[in-house]
Parts: sequence; structure tokens; C-alpha cells
Amino acid sequence: MACRISELVIDAEDPDRLAAFWRDVLGYVELGREGDGSIEIGPPGVGFGGAQPTLVFNAGRDPRHGKLPLHIDVNATDREQEAELDRLLALGAVTVDVGQTGEESWHVLADPEGNEFCLLRTRLKPL
Repeated sequence: MACRISELVIDAEDPDRLAAFWRDVLGYVELGREGDGSIEIGPPGVGFGGAQPTLVFNAGRDPRHGKLPLHIDVNATDREQEAELDRLLALGAVTVDVGQTGEESWHVLADPEGNEFCLLRTRLKPL
């Protein structure tokens, strides 16, 4: 028997803002809010425990220094990489220079709070 990732928990200065950003990026819906200000988002009609992990945004964050030890990779499901890049930038993502050569097949971006993530080239089938 093995484990499966059920949710990813992310500290956020503004959980509402980050939850809205990632909800729009991933096509997720808000699943719930806790009294401590945390917000959980996940796939519509599935929620916690489905094939895709949910994301939980906790209020508050300690200042970070240097590269994050974890980041999210995303792949477009219904358009080419460049069209998806345009969509992500319109949602509030920004490009980030982490020393790329320009020959990479992915784009390094950051969400509205500076959390790095990558947009990979391969288009995936939607679940």
C-alpha cells in the first residue's frame, strides 16, 4: 500500500488573494474556510480525496530567504504553452529569472505573493 498527496498547504499573507489566483489557474472551486482564515480549494464536484490534491492557504507567513524548497509545476490542458502563459500573466503571475538560459522548455513564474512555479510545455489531458 502507498500514500497519495491529498492536499498541499501554503502559508499566505493574503489567503483570499492566493486562493483566487490558484482557483483561476487550476479551474478549482472554493471548498471551505476555517475560523483561522485558511481557505481550501479543489476540483469542482470532487473536493478533498479526489485524484487531484486540494490546496489550503493558511493565513500568515514567516519571511523566507532564498529559493523555496518546493514549487508547483503546471501544464496546460486545453491550449498551447504560449497561450497558457498569456492567460497566467493576465491572472497576475509574473515571470521570474532564476538563471534560465532561454533554452528551457518551461517558463518560471511567480504567483501574486512571489511563490515560484513552472509552466511546462507538454499539454496534458484534463482529468
